[in-house]
Formats: sequence, structure tokens, C-alpha cells
Amino acid sequence: MTTQVTASQVKELRDMSGAPMMDCKKALTENAGDLEKAGEWLRKKGIAKAAKKADREVAEGLVSSYIHHNGRVGVLLEMNCETDFVAATDAFKEFCRDVSLHIASMKPICVGREEVPSELVEKEREILLAQIDKSKPEEIQQKMIDGRMNKYFAEQCLLEQTYVKDDKKTVEQFRAETVGKLGENIQIRRFARFEIGA
Repeated sequence: MTTQVTASQVKELRDMSGAPMMDCKKALTENAGDLEKAGEWLRKKGIAKAAKKADREVAEGLVSSYIHHNGRVGVLLEMNCETDFVAATDAFKEFCRDVSLHIASMKPICVGREEVPSELVEKEREILLAQIDKSKPEEIQQKMIDGRMNKYFAEQCLLEQTYVKDDKKTVEQFRAETVGKLGENIQIRRFARFEIGA
């Protein structure tokens, strides 16, 4: 027997989750109208959805600002999504703020590894090459350099950094969860971090 879901239940779940109306209705139907279970169902489906939405155009969004409480660090962030409707939601604004707070705290130099200036990558490789034990076979040396370069990117690139509010996930995993929750492709386009005296 199919559970009848009311419009007010759908609206309540949408307000709680930020997910699209049709997804909320389906979640409630699948979970016999139980709001809590429907919310969990939406979260579980979310990360799988993020991968499917990755190619969709993101022409809307927000420029968000964050000033740290001491007034000495600030961040400007451009975050893109598919519709102005999602850009106006509290959940999207909160995601922007959380990412800005992370940038203020963790000082990434760029969004993704493809944006790291080539001269910095070459310089880092040279340093690592000088530190490597030359008595090891060449393929082992290369694996060691590759491993250390991955560590370097994980320290410098926003998407690869461990998320400051949850050390069990990266910023990219946090972004993917948010895509699933909001039902739209979301991209961190660019940012600028300002710090007094830096």
C-alpha cells in the first residue's frame, strides 16, 4: 500500500534538507511518511547524485565574504550553482560560509591541483629529488616523489585538504555531500584570502 504524502510534509522535508521537492516527495513515499528516515534516505542518495551532476552548467551562485572574528583574516569566495533559487537558500549560504572559514584557517593556495603554478610544482619536485635516496631503484624513487607530491597537493589545494570542521572528510567530499543535499551541481570557482601582515 502506497503512503499518501501531503504537501505540508514535502515542504517540511524540503525546509529541513534543502533537497528538491520531487526528491523530498519520493523520500517520504519510500519511507512511509517518516521525516527522519526520509532525511537519512536523501543524505544517502546525495553523494551518488553528486557524480551524476558534475557536468551540468553552473551559471548562478554567490560571491561570499568572511571576516575572521579578530579582523585580521578575510576571504572572498565565488561559489557557483545551477539556479538562483538554490543560490538564495540558507543551506547554500551556509556552505559558502563553511568553505570560507576553512580557507581562512587552512590557507590553501588554489582550488584544485591543476591550478598550482607550474614553477611551484617544479620547485617542489626539485626539493624532493634532492632529498630522495639515490641508491634505490629509479621506479621506487619515482613512486616516493609521486607520493610526496600527492601530500604536497593535499596540503596546498582546497579540494584535497582535510575539512577543518570534520577531519574524516576532504573539502571535495563535503562539496559532493552538499551537491547531493541541494540537488544541483555546485563548484567552488575561486577565492582570495587576505591576512594582515602576510
